[in-house]
Amino acid sequence: MQKIVVLNPKGGSGKTTITTNLVSSLVCAGTKPALIDLDPQGSSTRWLANRPASLASVSGIEGYAQSLQVTKTWLLRTPEHCDLAVIDTPAALSRSDLISATRGADAILIPVMPSDIDIHAAMKCISDLLLVAKVRRPDKKIGIVANRVRTNTRVYAKLQKFLASLDIPLIATLRDSQNYIRAFEFGMGIHEMPYSQVKKDLEAWESITNWLQKLRENAQKYPAAIHLLRS
Repeated sequence: MQKIVVLNPKGGSGKTTITTNLVSSLVCAGTKPALIDLDPQGSSTRWLANRPASLASVSGIEGYAQSLQVTKTWLLRTPEHCDLAVIDTPAALSRSDLISATRGADAILIPVMPSDIDIHAAMKCISDLLLVAKVRRPDKKIGIVANRVRTNTRVYAKLQKFLASLDIPLIATLRDSQNYIRAFEFGMGIHEMPYSQVKKDLEAWESITNWLQKLRENAQKYPAAIHLLRS
């Protein structure tokens, strides 16, 4: 697996929270990820700047920076010394930027907040991925992460029903937790916080890491078929 994209055209959906905590989980698992920040707000880049020297270092790329020397495709490549890239995307991607950001992606995570507005935005996002970016539904590399959720609510049930109708998996449900805010402030992820404080949150993240591991195993099992699908 070389490229994981965190995507949602709506601001405030939790893309940076998912990105930084995913990078943290990968580092804790012994992987060497690169964090590519395409959002001009630079939130993921600030998280890296706050990261303590005592924690494992993470390579960061300011993909939102304008440059006449390099192309966007060059910026989106996985650095040679890294195992994979995790890409934090901005809101309101243009058609060309959507295609560029998702080209060759091994996994696409879409964080969705439990509200009617966010569900509608997710519907548009999935449609653009399938019709504009030409992501193949049979590849099953699009996964939804329900973010800041209270599971016993009507809107959460509506989100589940919506996803079931599209045959897009809801791979994890993350609770509304202050742990994410505290972790971000100190440049770390919940995987790097004291276990007793984040036990409930880590249990939810197991679903994300298991889903990514399954995609990785399938890619290793059928590399030739996947190459042909991308050709």
